[in-house]
Amino acid sequence: MTGEPLQGWSATQLLAAYQARQLSPVEVLDAVLRHIEACEPQLHALYAFDPESARQQARASEARWLKGQALPLDGLPLTLKENIATRGTPLPLGTAATELIPATEDAPPAARLREAGAVLMAKTTMPDYGMLSSGLSSFHPLSRNPWDLSKNPGGSSAGAAAAAAAGYGPLHVGTDIGGSLRLPAGWCGIFTLKPSGGRIPIKPAYAGRVAGPMTRTVADAALMMRELSRPDWRDASSLPPQALDWQIRPAALKGLKLGLMLDAGWGMAVDPEVAAAVQDAAQRFAAAGAQVEPLAGFSTRTMIEGLDKFWRMRSWLDFCKLPAERQALVLPYIRAWVETAAGLSAAELFEGYSQMAAFREAAVAACEPFDYVLSPVSPVPAFAAEWASPLNDPARPFEHIAFTLPFNMSEQPAASINCGYTAAGLPIGLQIIGKRFDDVGVLSLAAAFEQLRAPQRAWPL
Repeated sequence: MTGEPLQGWSATQLLAAYQARQLSPVEVLDAVLRHIEACEPQLHALYAFDPESARQQARASEARWLKGQALPLDGLPLTLKENIATRGTPLPLGTAATELIPATEDAPPAARLREAGAVLMAKTTMPDYGMLSSGLSSFHPLSRNPWDLSKNPGGSSAGAAAAAAAGYGPLHVGTDIGGSLRLPAGWCGIFTLKPSGGRIPIKPAYAGRVAGPMTRTVADAALMMRELSRPDWRDASSLPPQALDWQIRPAALKGLKLGLMLDAGWGMAVDPEVAAAVQDAAQRFAAAGAQVEPLAGFSTRTMIEGLDKFWRMRSWLDFCKLPAERQALVLPYIRAWVETAAGLSAAELFEGYSQMAAFREAAVAACEPFDYVLSPVSPVPAFAAEWASPLNDPARPFEHIAFTLPFNMSEQPAASINCGYTAAGLPIGLQIIGKRFDDVGVLSLAAAFEQLRAPQRAWPL
């Protein structure tokens, strides 16, 4: 058995220990809950934390294991991002402006993981409407990065990333429409896969939005993908069921052609420490037999400025539906961002909407010559905990998502995996992008990098 505290065991390790009758789900949950109670006053990663319900689930799981009737993820501690509906729990959407009405049903990711026997302990925090790469919220307490409590965990899957890095059990689920899985994963040093559009059924579904696993290891993410990718008719945009092999093996690297993108074409300049870590990752792939070639940035300032206008108007219309007293509760940064949409013309909105297709076409064309593409996840390391974004400027809210956003629009799978640390000890994320539908390939390449990368530092807390 591993010397790691139980709360830090991977899902694969726990399942093996349950199978061998070396551990029980109740024993593991108790260890995780004690750890959460010690850490949560500093991190503020959780919402709707329900230890008693989790204990009931763990006891039921223990009984199934004893009867030889275990489910695929039976007894594994789990958190879900706050905006993934679970029956009976309100969805604040990160903002104090939301009327708290209990959800009437589980959203598809919640339903699949419950069916697989995972033990839901809590939901995890997010910023107002999920529109920030930050743990700043008008509803939730300020979420912090476990590697440095003065820093931000990122967002919008803020609490999920912080919980995974801090050892709140092995399984966590977030969502992503422009980088909300990969950015916090990169800043918290964990692994995530933003799957191909439609791979994981989700509700509500809209352009670019996906759910995805957030874990410490590639193997644990693959375990979750096997369950999360099961069909659900409620997502009319989801892919047809496929018999994919989620038993991930490290990719054979010899002969693979990898693109290396260090300039996205717009956005913040890449920090030298980030660039150095990503270049080191590329060199490790090359030394193992892959062919690495530079890839120039392919998206433009016109694309993001147009999409920014479209997103502002969508949020402005939602904001205008709120009564005045609730509008006043929205985070001031978000209010300052959406209010500028009031004067936009129909022509500007149509041009903005059209930029989703422009991003998609540019991304697919740029990646076509390569098997996979490597890039930074974020141009900069984690930033101040109290800030809404790395620039903290609502007039320039998206300068840090230039590497992640295009692959939401193109629906290509893209992972974040830790590839190094700054001099101050903050994690640095490497993004691995595959062709559309090649989720298994991206996981396999990430598994190969787990073996190539330098030894990882001990987890925080």
